[in-house]
Amino acid sequence: MGKGCVAVTKYFLFLFNLLFFVFGALILGFGLWVLLDNKSFIAVLQESSDTVKVASYILIGVGSLTMAMGFFGCIGSIYEVRCLLGLYFTCLLLILVAQITAGVLIYFQRDRLAYEMDSIIKTVIITYPNNRTTEHPLDYIQRTMKCCGFTGPGNWSENPVIKNSTQVQYSCSCRNDSLPGVDKVLAGLCSTLSSDPPVYETGCKTTIETWLKDNLGVILGICAAVAVVELLGMILSMCLCKNVGREDYSKVPKY
Repeated sequence: MGKGCVAVTKYFLFLFNLLFFVFGALILGFGLWVLLDNKSFIAVLQESSDTVKVASYILIGVGSLTMAMGFFGCIGSIYEVRCLLGLYFTCLLLILVAQITAGVLIYFQRDRLAYEMDSIIKTVIITYPNNRTTEHPLDYIQRTMKCCGFTGPGNWSENPVIKNSTQVQYSCSCRNDSLPGVDKVLAGLCSTLSSDPPVYETGCKTTIETWLKDNLGVILGICAAVAVVELLGMILSMCLCKNVGREDYSKVPKY
């Protein structure tokens, strides 16, 4: 391998590692957001299940490892430190295997995850509005995604306040903006004189599934791009590490 080719490989690998450092910072930031956020739909799941907290710690760990890997990869590529290149290759291989394992587990556990989410949201609806930590995120998701309940507005009939009320009540954040009536209230329970509450008929489960289907191509594209970058990084580090080893061997005096 010529010196010019080695230089190109070295600086390409440096750029890949810089991308990994930025990518790791994004994963770390997302993990911290999941752990500390208390105003979005994530807070609803986090309050009722330890799974989200565990996932946030995993994201923080993966993000920190990716940042460290990017840093050591940059140093190893610029200064051609063989041990750092080997460490970089090993970490990259472990992360790639972990990503594939996580994807397989999520795919085969998708029914269980859907059931767990269904139970969590129904529990939040039943306890509404006694828990502010979960109340505001639920209102936010219903209001912004224009949905009501998890499978539909019928989920709210299980709420004790609505069930025992002498008036027809509904979740204010479920109110359908396209229907005539009073101004929309952002949170809490509202009353109506009509026997049919002016709410969205679509459950949030259907809305989320539709959003995922509409954006599936983008999600798969991002995952594929990350996998390609990881594979290229592994190939470049392996080539540079092998070349460093040859150069070190060539410098040994022959007798």
